[in-house]
Amino acid sequence: MFRIILISFILIPFVLHAEMKCEAGKCQVGKCEVGKCGAALIKAAKVPKNDSNMNEDKETSSSMKCAEGKCGSGMSKVVPKKELPPKEETSGMKCEAGKCGSSMGTDKKVPSKTSSKVSNIKPTIEQLFNVRTVEVKEVQTSKKQTNYGYIVAQDSRTIDVTAWFSGYVKELYVDTLYQKVKQGQALALVYSPEVYKAKQDYLNAIRFHAKRPSLAMVRSAKTKLLLLGVSQTEILQVSKKAKISKYTTIYAPTSGWVFEKNINQGSYINDKKSLYKITDLSKVWLEAKLFQNELSAFEKFDNFTVSIKGFDKAYTAQKELLYPMIDPKEATSTLRLSIDNRDEMLKPGMYAKLHASSQKSTKLVIPRTAAMRKGGIWYVFLSTEFKGEYEPLAVELTPLDKTHFEVTKGLVLGDKVVNNALFMMDSDAQINSIY
Repeated sequence: MFRIILISFILIPFVLHAEMKCEAGKCQVGKCEVGKCGAALIKAAKVPKNDSNMNEDKETSSSMKCAEGKCGSGMSKVVPKKELPPKEETSGMKCEAGKCGSSMGTDKKVPSKTSSKVSNIKPTIEQLFNVRTVEVKEVQTSKKQTNYGYIVAQDSRTIDVTAWFSGYVKELYVDTLYQKVKQGQALALVYSPEVYKAKQDYLNAIRFHAKRPSLAMVRSAKTKLLLLGVSQTEILQVSKKAKISKYTTIYAPTSGWVFEKNINQGSYINDKKSLYKITDLSKVWLEAKLFQNELSAFEKFDNFTVSIKGFDKAYTAQKELLYPMIDPKEATSTLRLSIDNRDEMLKPGMYAKLHASSQKSTKLVIPRTAAMRKGGIWYVFLSTEFKGEYEPLAVELTPLDKTHFEVTKGLVLGDKVVNNALFMMDSDAQINSIY
């Protein structure tokens, strides 16, 4: 009995040492990594078999436990089992770093990551190499251009009102700027000694003609009044009433707006002074600014439409004159267009937008995305008679609008060209030395 107790005390340190090694996760199918587990020492000690010894060994071996369940099959009966999840979930368990037991590798095959990647390769390849083509087509189009300018009054519709005689203003009828007047409307009443004397001469000639026929004298006196700017109405009153007025009325020669006034009540006037400036706005000009590179294009335009901000109505304009000079400060030329303004809604100084267009014509076009420029030359990739083969072709293009090019040389109606992935086609053409 004493002998058994002594052996037990000797073996206790070795058993504890084996426990510490297995807790580090280094046990392998009943063996420790360096042969230091307590189970191996028990076997080497050749302890005599008896009931008490067996019970003590079982208690010692049952205390050996591996961390995280990584011990071999030799310990499987002693270590208490953990509850496993359902079989459907256990099939998805994966071993980490190759340390799983042999019993877990033979139940079901775990699907690998590579299988899911392989299944996605085909759609990706189809997307990367999905070349789309478009046909060269004909469209009815016209060239358009937009410019800006200002509304101005026509020079030919602006008239200066002057007195052909000297005198003094007795009464001023149109006394403010920007009044609208009508043709024949009285502007001012003036006294002129020169006109008054001419009226007396005309009346004397009529009286003399009544006594002694002298038609030439009457005509001469009347012509003098006309040359002084006296109206036909006043001359007729002198001949009918045989009475003259010492005042003379100045009338508006045309209808329009008073844009300038250089006369006031009591002013002295003479034949060298402009009294009023009247402008007719029934027709106006649009002076549009053109840059130098736009001058040649405007020769082909024949339809002009003018729009004003805030106005729903669009006005049709007629091209009149391109000024033969360039403004050195703005590097622009001026195009003059005439606009019918019967409603007089357009006023001088308004900012206007000019839309110019040419007659519609048929043109071959391709999308801008179907062409690429290399070394100053435009290229397209033409679809050949063999499916999936394309060859680069040099063409001549001119911009038509924001989305299309006009084909001037190199393609015909119905040709199919690549409309996307041009960089890929270009790379392939360079690799195969097709250019």
